[in-house]
Amino acid sequence: MDVCLRPHIDKDLEFVRSLYFETMRWAIEPLFGWDEESQEATFAEWFKADEASIITADGQDAGWIHQRLDRRSVFLGSIHVAPAMPRKSIGRVIKTLLAMAGLERNAITLAVMKVNPASALYERLGFVITGEDEYKFYMRAEPNF
Repeated sequence: MDVCLRPHIDKDLEFVRSLYFETMRWAIEPLFGWDEESQEATFAEWFKADEASIITADGQDAGWIHQRLDRRSVFLGSIHVAPAMPRKSIGRVIKTLLAMAGLERNAITLAVMKVNPASALYERLGFVITGEDEYKFYMRAEPNF
């Protein structure tokens, strides 16, 4: 499977929005309840198209990431992969991001909800926990030079 990133374009907004709700509801609803109107407002405020890239797998849209360059690190704000995608595809995306960041000598930082099993994947891929709050772990992976 060929996993790549492409820039977000305007026509991707509905795909991005619906995948966000599909992949996040399971984590948000038990903690805070689910209010569709509130979630729509939060997404509209939070989502920045210029910081989004679409994940493709064998040429098909399969997910998206939100990333932002901060000084000498890349902050991975979100990664959302369609549930139909093989679980290994998330690891491939993260490995691709690590390689890209390494070329620029940038670390990658992220925040992951404590209830998200992806935190174990991030640790296997070299991320270390640098802090936490009530709901999230904050993690960092240094570039391999």
